[in-house]
Amino acid sequence: LTDAASVVTATDELGVYLAIYLLVLRHPLLVVRQILTVAQFAPGRLALGLGIGGDDRREVVASGVDPATRGRRMDESLGLLRRLLAGETVTHEGEYFSLDRARLRPVPEQPIPLVVGGRSRAALRRAGRLGDGWLGIWTSAAHCAEAIATVEEQAADAGRGDVDWKHGMTFWGGVGSDRAEARGRVAPAMEGLYRTPFGKFESYVPHGTVDDVAEFVAPFIEAGCATLNFIPLAGNDEAGIDAVAEVRALLRK
Repeated sequence: LTDAASVVTATDELGVYLAIYLLVLRHPLLVVRQILTVAQFAPGRLALGLGIGGDDRREVVASGVDPATRGRRMDESLGLLRRLLAGETVTHEGEYFSLDRARLRPVPEQPIPLVVGGRSRAALRRAGRLGDGWLGIWTSAAHCAEAIATVEEQAADAGRGDVDWKHGMTFWGGVGSDRAEARGRVAPAMEGLYRTPFGKFESYVPHGTVDDVAEFVAPFIEAGCATLNFIPLAGNDEAGIDAVAEVRALLRK
């Protein structure tokens, strides 16, 4: 959220999509206060991807949270977020949080999308019952379509039939003159971060020319994704931004 504030105050045009904000590490009341502050700087330009954090449980433990409680804590916290962001006066006595007539002002005129990340069945249920969409990673277009269908079924079962869905996918991507050059850019970066051989991720990572990347991700739009979030490796940061812009232009055609 600190990064989001710096970006939205540096420009009047760019939106900010946080993916993924680890809600379970924080108290929901303080989170909403921060969200509302950023939203005042940039009405209609903030969206939140929210998750429990699955890649490194040590961060959760170091923050004083039992990893085994993350799912329940996330459900309770996300429910409170929705109510507080809507301007409700909230009295709540839950497993993890207690509020007595809490209310925050001013709330944004445009609702802030709360998009839930995660690959588990529980995450899909959470996205359908409490979120405005699902944000995926490391999956095929076919499985993405199945996940989106599950989310929307969960929403219907919860009586939420009028959601303006904002489903999305996050991709690491490599761009170069050919697939070998692109792979040589993205593979070391991912292996350095995840400490895992690139082969484990390769089938889920678009890499090659700009045309190759656009061809790879197009089926995810057909599956129901409204947003595609890229972590691009293309020689340098500017080249990565330009490559994503070219992919976007190709997809819009």
